[in-house]
Amino acid sequence: MGLFFREKFKNGAEIAVWEITEPEEQLKTLCVLPNDEQEELSYITNPQRRLERLAVRAILDTIFKEKVYLGYHENGRPFLQNSIVEISIAHTRRFATVLTHPENSVGIDIESLKRNFSAVEKKAVGEEEKEFLSDKPEVRELQLALIWSAKEALYKYMSQPDVDFIEQMKISRFSPKEKGELDAVFYHKDGIEETFTLEYLLLEDHVMVWLVG
Repeated sequence: MGLFFREKFKNGAEIAVWEITEPEEQLKTLCVLPNDEQEELSYITNPQRRLERLAVRAILDTIFKEKVYLGYHENGRPFLQNSIVEISIAHTRRFATVLTHPENSVGIDIESLKRNFSAVEKKAVGEEEKEFLSDKPEVRELQLALIWSAKEALYKYMSQPDVDFIEQMKISRFSPKEKGELDAVFYHKDGIEETFTLEYLLLEDHVMVWLVG
C-alpha cells in the first residue's frame, strides 16, 4: 500500500503513516537498509516485527531527502544518528507511523480499535478519568483507546524510566470526535506538574495521538 497518510504541520512537525500490506521481500525492495539495520533485522525472528521495522525504514527513505541512520537509546527511544531532527515511532499490525520535528521533542502512539481495552482501564486509568467514561460500550472503548494512546505518546515524549501511568499522568475530560485535542498533566516525582495538549486523529479502525514540544 505504501504511504497511507502524511501531513506537515505549521509548527514544523510531520507525520507519515505506512499501511503494511506488502510481504517482506517486497518491502525490502521499497527501502535501502543500512548495514547496522540489516544486522538488527537478522536477529528479529518475529515476522510481524520484521515487517514493522521495514515499514519504518520505508517511511524514513520517503520523507528524508538524504539517507538517515536510525538508532535507539538504552531506554528504547529512537533517534537519528546523523540528524538533529527529533523522531518518534509507533506501529500496529496494520500501520507504522513516524513523527518528526526539526528540533523539539516528540511522542506518538497508534492503536487498533480491534484491541480489547478492558485491561487498560485497570492499569492506566485513574479515578478522575473513570468518572467521565461513557456508559455506551462503543464510546467507552474509544475513550479508553484514546486515554491509553495519549499516555503512551506522553510517556515517549517524556522519556523517563518507571513512569506510573495512573499516578503520574492524567487526561482531562473529553468527548471523542474524528479528530481533536486532549489536555494532559504529567506529575514529576519531585512534585512538579507539567501540562500538555496532545492531538489525535481517527484513522479508520485506529486512533493516533501525538505530542510536539
